[in-house]
Amino acid sequence: MRKAKGAGTKGSAPKSTPHRQSATKPRPQFAKPVRAADSEAQAKPTPRSEPTPGRLLTRRSGARPHEQTGLILETLPSEDYALLDSGNGLKLEQYGPYRIIRPEGQAIWLPAWDRSEWDRADAVFTGNTDEEGVGRWHFPKVPLGETWPLAFDGLPFFGRFTSFRHVGVFPEQGTHWSHMDSLIRGAKRPVKVLNLFGYTGVASLVAARAGAEVTHVDASKKAIVWARENQEMAGLSGKPIRWICEDAMKFVAREERRGSSYDIILLDPPAYGRGPNGEVWQLFDNLPDMVDLCRAILNPNPLAVVLTAYSIRASFFAIHELMRDAFTGLGGEVQSGELILRERSSGRALSTSLFSRWGAK
Repeated sequence: MRKAKGAGTKGSAPKSTPHRQSATKPRPQFAKPVRAADSEAQAKPTPRSEPTPGRLLTRRSGARPHEQTGLILETLPSEDYALLDSGNGLKLEQYGPYRIIRPEGQAIWLPAWDRSEWDRADAVFTGNTDEEGVGRWHFPKVPLGETWPLAFDGLPFFGRFTSFRHVGVFPEQGTHWSHMDSLIRGAKRPVKVLNLFGYTGVASLVAARAGAEVTHVDASKKAIVWARENQEMAGLSGKPIRWICEDAMKFVAREERRGSSYDIILLDPPAYGRGPNGEVWQLFDNLPDMVDLCRAILNPNPLAVVLTAYSIRASFFAIHELMRDAFTGLGGEVQSGELILRERSSGRALSTSLFSRWGAK
């Protein structure tokens, strides 16, 4: 499925805030009002997805895994990435050499920095912020190229100004990547990693660098091309990574039929998405089947399954209890909570997503 994370809140932004772009510059807007001609189309219900054909979910026997709840895993500012400031429905970030302003619906407070800091931005996302809407970037200083170099923990990759406001990496995932890196290196044996909804492949590169054999699955051809470019840039062309452009649910169901298995599975689905042949993904409809399938293709001596959920109106307990049920009888522990970014300006925490991860130890 193509990634569609971090949907913004609809409505118009306030017009008289001290940190908005001036009238001479395009400024971030929330989703555009629906025109009368579009109202009928907007009123149509979102297509519902179908369960995996023939899959019957049953309760598992045995003890449920131990649990830790309410964990807050945070990404601190670094040379590679920093959440500089946020407020008034926006966030000011540092991605490598560039300062970037993007919409952030959860930033309902006032910015900590004054306007002069925000006016130093190199790029501002403007226009429609709906995930599937076409937005555009404004460059207040000089026009910038489509791509630029970024890095995570010394691993280089490409950032890109996309029309759907993302830039190719979700920095808050860094805590999961570091955790996975330590599991792979500490296993002292060959490790196979499956990265579902893998997007631009940074997690796959982290796993490959640590010594794992990686299978990367995403339904977007553009994302796969981008991920391959990142592999070249990182100097990891010789590492064993399979790049697969396919619907994630279909791929995992086929792996179960084949008897394939993995030690670590990363599961990073969108709230809503479509596969390459029009397959519909709805998180609450499809996630139980997907988690059950992931359990089915684990190696007999597995290491971890990591689930992250963006843009959903739910408590982390929803996915926490799903994961504990799914891994009943395997022992280990399920840890669940939120991923946050910590501001450089005032130290405030900006929540980005929910997570739940099962570990064998």
